[in-house]
Amino acid sequence: MLRRRRFLTSLAAFARGLSRLAPPADTAAQPVIRVSNNLASLGPPKEGPKPRQLLSLPPFPPDGVDPLPGRKIAPEHVLDGSFFRRRVTAITWVKHYFDEVPPDVIQRHFRTGMVHLQISDHEDSSAKHNHQLLNLKMIKHDHVMKAGQKIYVPVSVVESRILKRYDTIPTATLHPNADEIKYLQRLVMFKDSSIIVLNKPPRVPTKGHLPVHNSMDVLAAAAFSYGSEEGPKLVHRLDKESSGLLLLARKKESLAKLHWLFTDVNLAKTSSQVWNYACERTMQRYWALVIGSPQEKQGVISAPLSKVLLNDGKTERIMLAHPSGFDGFQEAITEYRVLGPTINGCSWLELRPLTARKHQLRVHCAEALGTPIVGDYNYGWFVHKRWKQMPRPDYEPFTGAPYKLRRPEGLAVQKGSVLSKVPLLHLHCRELVIPNIAKFLGNSNEWFDEGNPWSSSKPDVLRFVAPMPSHMKISWNCMSSFLV
Repeated sequence: MLRRRRFLTSLAAFARGLSRLAPPADTAAQPVIRVSNNLASLGPPKEGPKPRQLLSLPPFPPDGVDPLPGRKIAPEHVLDGSFFRRRVTAITWVKHYFDEVPPDVIQRHFRTGMVHLQISDHEDSSAKHNHQLLNLKMIKHDHVMKAGQKIYVPVSVVESRILKRYDTIPTATLHPNADEIKYLQRLVMFKDSSIIVLNKPPRVPTKGHLPVHNSMDVLAAAAFSYGSEEGPKLVHRLDKESSGLLLLARKKESLAKLHWLFTDVNLAKTSSQVWNYACERTMQRYWALVIGSPQEKQGVISAPLSKVLLNDGKTERIMLAHPSGFDGFQEAITEYRVLGPTINGCSWLELRPLTARKHQLRVHCAEALGTPIVGDYNYGWFVHKRWKQMPRPDYEPFTGAPYKLRRPEGLAVQKGSVLSKVPLLHLHCRELVIPNIAKFLGNSNEWFDEGNPWSSSKPDVLRFVAPMPSHMKISWNCMSSFLV
């Protein structure tokens, strides 16, 4: 009897061990009663939320490049007059990239385990190789970033609530009225003694001429003159249909320096290492929604551009220069990176122009990559006509499950979003990094190569991040919907 009891005890222990290693299959879920329109029905329980799309951040820069431009650099991070290194955690890197997102939203994504780091093959040899799946691991907020590491976060981190349905566009009056001036003042993101940074709305021209009176330069001259004879001047331009950060100079000296900086960085450099380092950090980053997806997830487009006159010289069109080289052309270079997977035949791209040419990003996307920007009918009319018939191989990066576009509940449809029949141009200048010219330019317009003695606490560069306009926000919220 004692042997039999010991045998049964050991058998039960062995069975418990097997159950931990290979638990039995789950039984079918019990049906539940659903009530809709005063009608009760018996059916399976509702499925839980499925994973969202993933958004990739840029690779963490190597030593020698400041990963957090616009922040004060400590003396221990500088070696021989240039940046050396800085200890950056994962949450600091994510907050820096998504500067327009509230910090509590990013913290909530870290707490819920929704932030992942891409693992290289040599770090995890047991990972399965699949072109549709990403090899990711969950990280905590205090993870120290290393050069080349890439973080993936759900696109929900950028989702925002649309508070108003339409953007207010100033009326075309000969002289700006009080309402238009107040409207422009609400667009100001930064202002000091040397520059003004605006978040330009779409469908407002940048440079005015005889039939155009509500351009950004005319409105800025009326709103920000502050009693002076001349108002601020445009440093660079944005297309009428595009939106984003627009830079204006308030002094002749700052206008000249910034003009050289946007034309060629070498023209703006001096003998000062501090100023030259700040000039080298200058950059612009755009977000664009394109039809299709590039074959390579990231790369550099080096394709010169040339101008062509149509309709007896009344219309000007930009196109890729002919390889023969007989026509006049301008060098144009653009860095691009795919932010996330393709959905509904569209992809979100991050574009960084290294040269400043007219319609450079639009032509490079349409003709060099073969993926025109949504709403760009000048360079992508034919693709827009057959957009609805394009194949849509969209897959979720974790499981490989197919994506399907779904309109989120309660989302207002705005004219111009991807849901409309005629969407607006989805090109937005999101990020701008420039030297802090007010630190080097005195009140009497004297130039300090090493910076003003009384402004040593200010950073050498300034960084700005502008939120997307309403029609692009709605498109983002639609394209980042749950799996269905």
